[in-house]
Amino acid sequence: MWIGTSGGADPVKGENGAGNLVYIVPIENEVERGLQAFLERATEEAVDANADHIIFEIDTPGGRVDAAGQIASMMQNLEIPTTSFIINQALSAGSYLALNTDHIYMRPQATMGASGVITQDGNAADEKAQSAWLAAMRSAAESKGRDPQYAAAMADPAIDMPEYGAAEGEYLTLGPTEAVEVGYAEGIVNHREALLKELGLSNATIVETETSLAEEAARFLTNPVVIPILLSVASLGLVVELYSPGFGIAGTMGVIALILFFYGHIIAGLAGMEAIILLLIGIALIVTEFFVAGGILGLLGVGAVIGSLFMSGYDLGHMSMSIGIAFLIALIAAVILFRRIGADKGVFRHVILKDSTATEQGYVSSANRLELVGLAGVAETPLRPAGTGVFEGERLDIVSEGNFIEEGSNIKIVKVEGSRIVVRKL
Repeated sequence: MWIGTSGGADPVKGENGAGNLVYIVPIENEVERGLQAFLERATEEAVDANADHIIFEIDTPGGRVDAAGQIASMMQNLEIPTTSFIINQALSAGSYLALNTDHIYMRPQATMGASGVITQDGNAADEKAQSAWLAAMRSAAESKGRDPQYAAAMADPAIDMPEYGAAEGEYLTLGPTEAVEVGYAEGIVNHREALLKELGLSNATIVETETSLAEEAARFLTNPVVIPILLSVASLGLVVELYSPGFGIAGTMGVIALILFFYGHIIAGLAGMEAIILLLIGIALIVTEFFVAGGILGLLGVGAVIGSLFMSGYDLGHMSMSIGIAFLIALIAAVILFRRIGADKGVFRHVILKDSTATEQGYVSSANRLELVGLAGVAETPLRPAGTGVFEGERLDIVSEGNFIEEGSNIKIVKVEGSRIVVRKL
């Protein structure tokens, strides 16, 4: 199998590439781990089929740096000539991917560049991340024989290139004419057929790869915006279900959200069976906690569930933020439900003791001597308001109705409540 090099001509098996096999692989929307899983599957199919060329049709605003790095590494390891065909835009991580292919062609309206590293809150990344990304852009350009200064200008706004519309403080973005001029693109073509003709593959067999329904779902479910939503729905559904009789809509939605989270991460290759096993262990421990007192099992269960989420995530910081958001929403919901519904609904009605030991039900803390009511006696000590008194020769601990009673005063028992004997001065 021939190894392509930048700017070289691909060998053909016949006239205009007759007998050659060309795989068309789309790189669309955001660059993330779901896209990585699809591209790995598509390129593996191309290798297994002994394809002679792979064309990546690119139209992306960019995406995650970590995913782009993994995809670029996969592209560099391909022993098949590769071409990037920029349909509309290859910005940020998209331009980085294009630089890792042997050839670049662009449509007349296409652009590539503007490759600064931006955090999820819209701010520039720290110097360490910027430096690493700048080095990666330079390396990608050099690996395919391109001048690295333009790749650097795409990632570093401090590099001044006013002749290409990038004054200091702006990222370099190249149009097709400029890309050809600086050697970043081999040509400008209007459509795929023109590209195949440029590559000498007009009569080649074309295989178009598409994302499967599962891969599309994985790309959506592993989106950085969707992950905290799924975890929030899962935690909110669990909290609401604790206050609901039986297992209803809220619990079902929570379980579905959790299943979707792990399904997407499994398809994307982020979560393995170890994460699923840890999740099931955590759930089992939490359920057991409802029947075993102590709280240790519940804490271990929660820790196991959170651990399974971290094992499935592709970014520790983003997963921490997502779990934090879900926890905050669950906490707010729990407080609201507790105040409005109380703890006598749902699961709590089975685990919280609500029985009272009222006197009407026959419960008394001590002998309730109702026969003392009405007896007259003498205060043996001053009552302030508690003290002692003597009634028919029996010395009793007593309390007045609240007022002070002098020693030796004549008193009468007016109420008995267990061990509390209330008297009044006669």
